[in-house]
Amino acid sequence: MAKKIQRAKGKNFNKPKNYSNHGASKQKIVFKGLDDRLKSVNTDLGKDVKKTLMARSRELWMGSPLATGALKKLRTSVIGSGLRLKSTIDNSILGLSDKEKQQVENQIENVFKLWAETTQCDIQRTSNFYQIQQLAFLTSLIDGECFVLMPFKKRPGEIFELKIQLIESERCMTPPEEQNNNKIKNGVELDEDNCPVAYHFCDDPYTLSKKTFRRVEAFGNITGRRNVLMILEKERIGQQRGIPILAPVIETLLQLGRYTHSELTAAVVSSYFTVFIENENENKDGGFGEPIEENQEKDFSSKNIEMGPATVTELSPGQKINLANPTRPNTAFDGFVKAMAIQIGAALELPHDVLLSKFDSSYSASRAALLEAWKMYRMRRSWMIADFCNPIFAEFMDEAVARGFIKAPQYFKNPLIRQAYLNCKWYGATQGQIDPLKEVTAAKIRIETGLSTKSREIMELYGDDYNEVMAQSKIEKEGIDA
Repeated sequence: MAKKIQRAKGKNFNKPKNYSNHGASKQKIVFKGLDDRLKSVNTDLGKDVKKTLMARSRELWMGSPLATGALKKLRTSVIGSGLRLKSTIDNSILGLSDKEKQQVENQIENVFKLWAETTQCDIQRTSNFYQIQQLAFLTSLIDGECFVLMPFKKRPGEIFELKIQLIESERCMTPPEEQNNNKIKNGVELDEDNCPVAYHFCDDPYTLSKKTFRRVEAFGNITGRRNVLMILEKERIGQQRGIPILAPVIETLLQLGRYTHSELTAAVVSSYFTVFIENENENKDGGFGEPIEENQEKDFSSKNIEMGPATVTELSPGQKINLANPTRPNTAFDGFVKAMAIQIGAALELPHDVLLSKFDSSYSASRAALLEAWKMYRMRRSWMIADFCNPIFAEFMDEAVARGFIKAPQYFKNPLIRQAYLNCKWYGATQGQIDPLKEVTAAKIRIETGLSTKSREIMELYGDDYNEVMAQSKIEKEGIDA
């Protein structure tokens, strides 16, 4: 017994696992064809790889219903009609009274609306701030990123000079003369800390003649102002360019589209009712059908025979039709598409119920699917706010305060005070309600138990501003009492 205990003590129970016979096996057939080489993120996203992913992602956006639906659903749920500003200045630093704080916040929001709700914020003068949000976010999904410039341009009849200029992803590329410069990766110039210092944009990447490039510094040398914004989702350390959100499911979407097209074609052919007339009457010349004139074409193989709805087609002498039964509609089609939608939705963080907009389960299951999707929507909305809305709002505030449209003492003299004035929140489309009665009851309980506030619940349920709702309620109540 003592010897057994001694042998047990000598045994190494914490011996590391040997993966060479499992996930790292070089002999198993299942791993044949996999690329086992480790490569840097910039190598994985080389210019050819990046361009190919973008081109295929755009093709799916234009031609795949499932891909188009997924991207539009993301855009509608994350941005909706636009992320709206709610100023929440930090009064612990500014030390204003409650009334003064409310007045300053209202002033900031009202002046911002004058700029955001008109097309003067757009360099192309075609979209307002909220429409630009949608386009920037959708571009980042399709291409993997969206570049944003914030130039100042004075135009007749416009109050503000700050403009927003969106730049397509393919315009950012390394100039030919800088191909051997290790500090420029896919058009992004980096310093020793791997921090972007400049971006190289091609004026016309599609021209066949010599391309012209423009170098735009990421930050101003004197003011430190951000000249270029970049909306992207980083997946690896040191990543400087974005990856289209459809990249992991490009092949699946493409093959599913082809399969769907084949099933549709088969169903259409199966629905045709075509009558073929076979002419087997022998004429006096020993042939079939009508006698053939000397100048008439004798080769009947070139005759075009087509099927169509309620079509009557006469065959040439000697020809017969042998049709294969397509047996459509395919009863397994719906189940297969659903199975593929589950996998595609898993990669996009969209439950298949939400992806297909098909809620045929119970209330609990449908709500669980919406809640799962809403987690992803909130995350992407917070990224959009951090990468796009907040930096642009800061530039707007700088101009508005400098020109006296907004009164903010010590704004430019004290960076801490400036940041206090820039404190804000952004609200957009709400989650939606399957059963409004249950949702409102739950909101009421949260307010009564102190777990939430009226302002937050109004924003979460309807996307409205609490002050505006209360002001309108007061007006309506006074009208009823009168």
